[in-house]
Amino acid sequence: MRILSINFALLSTFLFAISLANSDGSNIQTLVQCLISHSQPSHPISTAIYTRNNSSYLSVLDSYIRNLRFNTSTTPKPLLIVTALHESHIKASIICAQMQGIEMKIRSGGHDYEGLSYVAHVPFFVLDMFNLQSIDINIEEETAWVQAGATLGELYYRISQKSKTHGFPAGVCPTVGVGGHFTGGGYGNMMRKYGLSADNIIDAQLIDVDGRLLNRTTMEEDLFWAIRGGGAASFGVILAYKIKLVRVPKIVTVFKISRTIEQNALDIVLQWQDVAPYKLDHDLFIRLTMSVVNGSTTIENKTIQATFRALFLGDSQRLLSIMNESLPKLGVQQSDCHEMSWVESVLFYTDFPIGTPVDALLSRTPQSSYITHLKRKSDYVKEPIPREGLEGIWKKMIEIDATALTFNPYGGRMAEIPEHEIPFPHRAGNLYKIQYATNWNQGGDEVANHYLDLTRELHAYMTPFVSKFPREAFLNYRDIDLGINHQDKRSYFEGMRYGIKYFKDNFYRLVQIKTKVDPHNFFRNEQSIPTLPKF
Repeated sequence: MRILSINFALLSTFLFAISLANSDGSNIQTLVQCLISHSQPSHPISTAIYTRNNSSYLSVLDSYIRNLRFNTSTTPKPLLIVTALHESHIKASIICAQMQGIEMKIRSGGHDYEGLSYVAHVPFFVLDMFNLQSIDINIEEETAWVQAGATLGELYYRISQKSKTHGFPAGVCPTVGVGGHFTGGGYGNMMRKYGLSADNIIDAQLIDVDGRLLNRTTMEEDLFWAIRGGGAASFGVILAYKIKLVRVPKIVTVFKISRTIEQNALDIVLQWQDVAPYKLDHDLFIRLTMSVVNGSTTIENKTIQATFRALFLGDSQRLLSIMNESLPKLGVQQSDCHEMSWVESVLFYTDFPIGTPVDALLSRTPQSSYITHLKRKSDYVKEPIPREGLEGIWKKMIEIDATALTFNPYGGRMAEIPEHEIPFPHRAGNLYKIQYATNWNQGGDEVANHYLDLTRELHAYMTPFVSKFPREAFLNYRDIDLGINHQDKRSYFEGMRYGIKYFKDNFYRLVQIKTKVDPHNFFRNEQSIPTLPKF
């Protein structure tokens, strides 16, 4: 009898799988027919659709997945991928997803730490924006229109071809897609001088839930406010942003200097913490990364290495003068400093060898270190961590031996912009933001859970040293540990769990705007802005 019951269970599972496959097949066929019928004859959508039967389906899906945790044989796959070639393809996708009751994911670059732009546990398809990569630069106006599928590297390169004295404040990884980066705020090593990417957006093109193409005037200021740091995928599909370019000198200076515990790293970090956020010149940004490396005097032959990586908007002589006065413990020498153009500094910050041709920024293939199994978390620090606190953190890092911490200093322009100016609220009062970075090479759930637990352990240890009520977090460092709005709920109260940490009080305004422009919550994911509850 027991054997029969087991066989019956197996048969039921098999029949359910067949039923699900048949259901998916029906959904795919119906969805394709809908997309074709709603596309424009002048811009046929058929060449932009990749179903599971298409030989290029997996390569298209995989080519923009950066976190290998979400690229396994058991990872849920989209019914199909629409690689939009024209705005009409976006409109058709929005209309058909609603008609068929299928969830639509929006992907622009794939640097998505939790895979929310290409993974779901319900029937879904991916609207991939990577083909929409136009960049139109107007140096006379000092502006540019940038489509959502362009990469940061492409933007930087195109600016450099037009001007040697213009740039844009955004991230240091060239393969990040503009669409996701800008909509979450977007920061980089010029934020103390010019603020965030989102602070420098002056117009946008968005396709809303009704398939209308809107700009800043027609979408009205509330929605324009929301899509500059509030995660635009909760409100519509960004087609393009108009940005204000910033001035940079013809020559900038960079350095990268590492010190271990045995090389006085603790005293240097304490001094960095005192001056880097609020006392340094706004032209100078010094990022600090702390990681575990081989050593000789600590647990299991390990030590902490502190790496200081700087961008200075000026020449090396002025930089040395500032460093000798403000951060003398680091001992920066002329030989540590490298003068170059601003666009070359992007390559330096991404660990390309000095002298690499700037057209390397056009490659859409990330360096190998950017494609791995990974977990990221974030924190904000408002009070200096004391000596004994840093010593304890370093001891914990050596014990865990998995996670690096990167401190990104605030102050400067970041402290001058009010926290309600755009949805991104983390402004005055923050010394620096922390990124927790854990990478591993092996696949499998057991290995992943091991590294996820280690990252969470260090994050928990850091609780006394970081912001409280709420414990703030950065939207672009997506972290589902902060809360998930499950498919069967997608509720306001579930959304509060992560929303207040990402947006503080701005969350409530975002919810009001969301309820107005997308009342049925079509644009959604596991951490999207929810609509107001209906009583």
